[in-house]
Amino acid sequence: MAKYSLEGRVVVITGANGGLGSALAKALAKRGAKLALLDIAHPNAGQIVMSFGGAKLAQTWEVDVRSMDSVNTAIKAAADHFGKIDIVIANAGVTAFEPLVHADPKTFDRVIDINLNGVWRTFRAAVPYVAETKGYLLGISSMAAFMHSPLQASYTASKAGVWALCDSIRLELRHQGVGVGSAHPTFFHTPLMDQTFADPAGNKIWGGNKGGIFKMVSLEEVISSIVEGIERRQDVMVIPKTNGLVARAPGLFRKIVEAIGFNDRDIAETVRVAGQKGGVN
Repeated sequence: MAKYSLEGRVVVITGANGGLGSALAKALAKRGAKLALLDIAHPNAGQIVMSFGGAKLAQTWEVDVRSMDSVNTAIKAAADHFGKIDIVIANAGVTAFEPLVHADPKTFDRVIDINLNGVWRTFRAAVPYVAETKGYLLGISSMAAFMHSPLQASYTASKAGVWALCDSIRLELRHQGVGVGSAHPTFFHTPLMDQTFADPAGNKIWGGNKGGIFKMVSLEEVISSIVEGIERRQDVMVIPKTNGLVARAPGLFRKIVEAIGFNDRDIAETVRVAGQKGGVN
């Protein structure tokens, strides 16, 4: 497959102020991408924009991925500002450490709503624009989609959900020339991991992520792999690649089932029929 050049592409990133989001933005800018940076707040919006060369190359918008109206408004503003949208990275995410017997239902709902529902809302708002450019949607998942740790039911469920969501939507949009991928990094150092280390339960579960199968990889390796994955319009990115067998085992026969059971013509007709009845049973 020819490399999907990032030069001049308009990239929307949610959770753009976080450790992964901000590092991705810098790496994509170096490859010539224009950036629509979305987050719940932008305390230094002017400085952020100027650091990327001004409003023609980057702009910020406040968004709450728990609100469909908020996401719609921000993504429309980004499309109006840049004239198009090519790539969308649904990156906003949170975590929590709670055993079921002590869990607060509000915490579970919040993690699912941001990590999973937020990805769906982002894709839903962006798909009309991305379809026009035959672009690419990327959901940031985790190795937690495949390896499920105790005290993190909300997080692992949300990340497994992102993986499944991206697989389903990929089939829906394939006939329109839109690519859909999910990224599954193992542990790497960001403010989210600082939260993990600060939590006694989080620190205990993985032994501080100092060695063994839970050892962290560098942020640079994660960014490099994700950018490479976007340029290749990959379906699934596993980081590090040595975790690939573990990650792919649950879906070993998925490609076979998809090839036999779903063809693009039938999917396109199904989407059309579902649209006629509103998609609700």
